[in-house]
Formats: sequence, structure tokens, C-alpha cells
Amino acid sequence: MEGDPLTQKIIGCAIEVHRTLGPGLLESTYERCLTHELHLAGLSFQSQLAIPVDYKGIHLDCGYRLDLLIEGRVIIELKSVERLNSVHDAQILTYMKLSHITTGLLINFNQSRLIDGIKRLKL
Repeated sequence: MEGDPLTQKIIGCAIEVHRTLGPGLLESTYERCLTHELHLAGLSFQSQLAIPVDYKGIHLDCGYRLDLLIEGRVIIELKSVERLNSVHDAQILTYMKLSHITTGLLINFNQSRLIDGIKRLKL
């Protein structure tokens, strides 16, 4: 996945946001700024996209939302936390399974170097 041009472009957009703002802000601020960068880069995206849970033939709206879905193929889960941990990995992996999207990026903006806060995931 290292050579995936779409995820590289998304990471470039995130780095530009981090370079401009730095760490320490709210996740919602980074999300708004990242959507602006994605727009400038010509990428299509949906933000705060509801994902239902299908359980044994019933369709449940449980309030789960993807932070961003890029080009219909990459889920972005944004964080602004001291450090990423296993619950963050589990969250994005579950969102990927529920939405049948096989590629995800977990991005923690609360890092001095953003590259240290990025995880690529693949189902």
C-alpha cells in the first residue's frame, strides 16, 4: 500500500494541514481544514457519513459515522490524542468491515511530526 497514489495524496493533504496548524487543536478543526485541502487537491469526499450495522437481517442506525470517505475507497479516521492505541485501530477496522471499504488511514494530528501519527490499514 506504500505505493498507493490515492493514500499518498491524502497523506500529503494531511501533512499540509499539520504543517500549517501544528498539533494541539480539536479533531473537528483538523477535519474541516483537511476537507478544504482535499477539495483543493481535486479529491471527492464525504464527511461524517453514517454507517449502519446490519445484524441478522435487520438494518440498525446506531449513530456510527465515518470521519471521511475519500473517492468512495479510503476511510479516514481522525484523532487528536496524546497517542494512538489499540481501541483506535479496532474502531477504524470495524468501520472498514461495516462499510465494506478495504483501505483506511488513521491519522493523529496531535504529534510533533505527523508522519509518526499515521497508520495505514488494509482488510
